[in-house]
Amino acid sequence: MAQTIELNDFQQNLLAAPEELDVFAGGGRGGGKSYGLALLALRHCEQYGDRARVLYIRKSYAGLRDFELVTRELFGMVYGTEARYNGTEHIWKLPNGGYIELGQLETHGDYAKYQGRSFTLLLIDEAGQYAQPDLLDIMRSNLRGSKEIPIRVVIAANPGGPGHHWIAKRYVFQAGPWKPFNEDKSKRTWIYAPSTFDKNQFIDREQYRNQLESACPSDPELLRAWMYGDWAVNRGAYFASVLDEHRNAVDPWTAMPEQWDTWLAHDFGSSAPSVTYIMAQSPGDFHEGKFYPRGSIVLVDELAAVQRDNLNKGLNWTAATTAEAITELCLQWGVPAKGVADDACFAKAGYSSGSIAEEFARKQVYFTPAKKADRITGWNLMRRLMGDAGKPDVPGLYISRACTYFWDTLPYLARDQKRVEDLDSTGPDHGADACRYGLMKIKHAMSINLGYATQG
Repeated sequence: MAQTIELNDFQQNLLAAPEELDVFAGGGRGGGKSYGLALLALRHCEQYGDRARVLYIRKSYAGLRDFELVTRELFGMVYGTEARYNGTEHIWKLPNGGYIELGQLETHGDYAKYQGRSFTLLLIDEAGQYAQPDLLDIMRSNLRGSKEIPIRVVIAANPGGPGHHWIAKRYVFQAGPWKPFNEDKSKRTWIYAPSTFDKNQFIDREQYRNQLESACPSDPELLRAWMYGDWAVNRGAYFASVLDEHRNAVDPWTAMPEQWDTWLAHDFGSSAPSVTYIMAQSPGDFHEGKFYPRGSIVLVDELAAVQRDNLNKGLNWTAATTAEAITELCLQWGVPAKGVADDACFAKAGYSSGSIAEEFARKQVYFTPAKKADRITGWNLMRRLMGDAGKPDVPGLYISRACTYFWDTLPYLARDQKRVEDLDSTGPDHGADACRYGLMKIKHAMSINLGYATQG
């Protein structure tokens, strides 16, 4: 005999949402989102029988295991042993003829297994693991069905992942919870459906709270995002506690001050973005109405070869093309085309062309390897300088508002979920890397407390 299925308030509201609306389920952890997706799949198959074709997507096969357990429990309650699951192909076949596939999608190469196939309901779980939306957008082309079946996309994510920025921009800050809004990219009407663990009566809420608190004891921003599903508190993500637009952002300069040390910081890319900063270090000086304590670093201007609709994709510039653009930027500011770049630029690419750095040198752009040390050392230096910006007697890091790629990306970069002291490298971190390289150039010339040394 089938058992009674109990729902929390979020799951009831999720099922009550009109089927013609797409849904973003974007709350904190433990709110019951995955169970809600399984309920939607179950209902869809009950309504449309053998015409129902459901695809559930996660980034990795390992990520499918939790949802597989959820479906085994739910479908076992409803159908007993009549529902059949093929664990090799990750496919459910229900007694009513409904078809549910649990699929993996990490790269564009993975999309090949879905190309040309048709589904009537697309469920995407943990969408925050995708740093950019382009791969998920492609999946909409697989939604096809008869006029009697409303095709639909339902996306679930927690705040704080690599995809935090694009998800929040698309789905969270468009309208209030459960209020329909039009989303430009998909040309569909969506609703934002938040959930939190404290409204989920089916878990031990006190124990779960303790687990969340112990998982991020020194990161109150991430804790608030996980506990309350607050997408606004994660504005700074990895740099949340130190980056403040009011302290760190400065208006674009009109001229380079005299007596300041200057250098370039470069992160090379072709299919990925290429980012170059002109960096300047203050001797302890006023410039254009603002005082910069001795040792302060300013990102004066930026050259970012990046697709504006995808901040993780480059313009496929060659080293020669990039060098020409860097030369022009340096001429505008009257600074030497010299600085530091990622160590990978110095690897020999072939006997004929040499390294990327040698290609730059042939265009009179000269780089030396950045003193990268380890990533964590660089991030700690960067965070310390960001946090000290605005103080009158210690150096800080200041970024011109002309550095648009920096401001479009760095405030939203997430922590690495497996190594929380590091930055998640799947996001658009190219500007952050370039800045880190530039700061590591001066690290060994600064005192332990980042005090009063100039560039070495």
